[in-house]
Amino acid sequence: MSAGGGTKAIIAALVANAGIAVAKFVGFLITGSSSMLAESVHSVADTSNQGLLLLGQKTARRKATLNHPFGFGRDRYFYSFIVALMLFSLGSVFALYEGIHKLESHEELSSPIVAVVILVVAIGLESYSFRTAIVESRTIKGDATWWQFIRQSKVPELPVVLLEDAGALFGLVLALLGVGLSTLTGDPVWDAIGTICIGVLLGVIAVILIVEMKSLLIGEGAAPAELDVITDELASDQVQRVIHIKTQYIGPDELLVAAKIALNPGLSINEVAAAIDAAEQRVRAKVPAARLIYLEPDLDRSLTAKS
Repeated sequence: MSAGGGTKAIIAALVANAGIAVAKFVGFLITGSSSMLAESVHSVADTSNQGLLLLGQKTARRKATLNHPFGFGRDRYFYSFIVALMLFSLGSVFALYEGIHKLESHEELSSPIVAVVILVVAIGLESYSFRTAIVESRTIKGDATWWQFIRQSKVPELPVVLLEDAGALFGLVLALLGVGLSTLTGDPVWDAIGTICIGVLLGVIAVILIVEMKSLLIGEGAAPAELDVITDELASDQVQRVIHIKTQYIGPDELLVAAKIALNPGLSINEVAAAIDAAEQRVRAKVPAARLIYLEPDLDRSLTAKS
């Protein structure tokens, strides 16, 4: 999977969530619905999250320094990890607290039709944001399933936006069901149950994102298929074989490759340098993200031992 920032999807989500948050807060003030309040806080958290993702993209473009010789590409992983934590703390925990509080207080809803109208409009806006994220993701997803894309993508922003938007849509449906059932039955307990369900949903999504972003932040290597391509491109021409190799993504667009390669015996210094340069060019032609390549030339001692 090639890397891409998904800036369009982030901006679409930011604009949609900001508008939805304002509408939901107005709906909460009018109706007193805990589902509306939970969804309001959720949208505020999502809006802040998109701002953090954009900030991460900006700071990741800083030039390398003596203290950070490999650059700041992992800033995008860091801010995506913070987004996952915020989704859990501001979204999930608050919704669970509000739902439990509403179960105990049994506060009646007022003007529930207002909440229904706002939620329907919010579903429309959130659907637009979700569709934008899907379109942006398809360009780099390839043949992978959506779950594989979320698990394997080295681009943190698109999986985050995809799961946020999916959670927001399901959350809106749950809030709509909670308000609707409370209105039909006259029992506010349904609104509280809807709020608790929203909290559980956001908690599950947050945990998935935390696990995935932590893995990227610590450092992931190239995918098996990508590693096979790199190894095959190295092991040709004057290179007999790859003795061992290590890779790590130091940013969504930058892969570090370090390998010890066995060269044909009897090469001169100039021929060794040329063989290494050619190997690097072959790898970069097939895997553009492999911008940093360090190769250590050696002899294949396993063949020497056999002879």
